[in-house]
Amino acid sequence: METRYFHGDISPSDIAHALSATFNRGNLRTQQFDDGDKTIIQIATPDQPVSGGQMAVTVSAEKIRDGVAIQIGKQSWLGVAASIGKTALIAWRNPLGLITRLDDIAQDIENIRIVDQIWDIIETTAQSLGATFELSERLRRIVCSYCHTANPVGEPACLACGAPLGDNQPRTCSNCGYVVKNNEINCPNCGHPLISQPL
Repeated sequence: METRYFHGDISPSDIAHALSATFNRGNLRTQQFDDGDKTIIQIATPDQPVSGGQMAVTVSAEKIRDGVAIQIGKQSWLGVAASIGKTALIAWRNPLGLITRLDDIAQDIENIRIVDQIWDIIETTAQSLGATFELSERLRRIVCSYCHTANPVGEPACLACGAPLGDNQPRTCSNCGYVVKNNEINCPNCGHPLISQPL
C-alpha cells in the first residue's frame, strides 16, 4: 500500500468529497466511513455490474499535523480478470463475438487504471487547496535544542541564544511528502532516492 502526505490546509473530508463526486457514477459506487480524524472511501462496482467484472479499492485519508496522509489499498480485481478471460474465450471461439463485449472491455480497461485515476483526483484536489508534498509554513521551524525557541528554516544559529542549529533542517520527500531526516539517502516511506534540497 502506497502512502502519500499532503501538507497544508486540506482535510480527509475534502478528499472524500472529491472522490465521491468523481467515482459515484456509471458502473462505480462509493461508500464513505468516518471515524474521527480518519475517513475511509471505498470505490467499487455493484454486485452485478452492468458491464465488465467486479472491482473494489479502498482509500484511507487520515488527518495528520498540518495536512493529510492518503493510503490506497490493494485493488481487488479478480472479477475484472475473470471478465477479461471470458472475453478472450469468446474471441478464441468466434472473433465476431467481441462486438458484443465492447462495453465489457472498455469497463475492464477503466477498472484496471482506477488507482492512477484516484491519485490524479487526489493530487488535483490537493493542488486546488494549496496542499503540496512540501512542508507547510507552520511546520517550517527548527526548535533549538538548548533554549527550545522556534527558528525559521535556514537559520544557521538560534535567534534567541545563538546556539548552532546544525543540520536539523526539516525536509520532505519530493515523491510522497513524507518528512525525512537530513541524513537519509532514501525515503523510508516510498524508497525514492532523496536529492539534496538547498535551504
